[in-house]
Amino acid sequence: MKTLDKLIARSGNQCELCESKENLSVYDVPPSASNLADREILACEKCLNQIEKREELDANHWQCLSTSMWNENVPVQVVSWRMLNRFRNESWAADLLDMIYLDDDALEWAKQTGDHEGDGSIDLHKDSNGNILVAGDTVTLIKDLDVKGSTLNAKIGTAVRNIRLVHDNTEQIEGKIDGQMIVILTKYVKKQS
Repeated sequence: MKTLDKLIARSGNQCELCESKENLSVYDVPPSASNLADREILACEKCLNQIEKREELDANHWQCLSTSMWNENVPVQVVSWRMLNRFRNESWAADLLDMIYLDDDALEWAKQTGDHEGDGSIDLHKDSNGNILVAGDTVTLIKDLDVKGSTLNAKIGTAVRNIRLVHDNTEQIEGKIDGQMIVILTKYVKKQS
């Protein structure tokens, strides 16, 4: 039986975290471990985007953890524990963390991503209007920019296609203007829809 078919049967064709029935896909719970046969869960797009830190956390959405943390499947328990730790500064999550039980192997697996450390906040690349930028987006300059080390002057309204994100700095993106790859501050761009 294929993994997707097995997960659909196990979950009743719904997200194993929030019970949504839309936009479901298989999520391989990291890190991959050869000693674990079942590492996957069936999750909706909203859960996946927040698990993988591609979207800001929505505390109201994750109230579902009060149910999913009791799931008999270890990968669901592990993801529930990790997400509760991202919200541990909120009273509801702290209460649930006090109640959740993971055996020693599951707890060790859950801790491997480091979600229990730090405050759980996510830094995302955002344009001047607060819209989240992702690699491959097209943006428009909202200000004339002089490119340092070049005679290039990028004019307001210039479209920059297929941007790249600077991974260690959420205030910068990379893009080509007149065939030259440059670094652009996100506060000077607007995402095109």
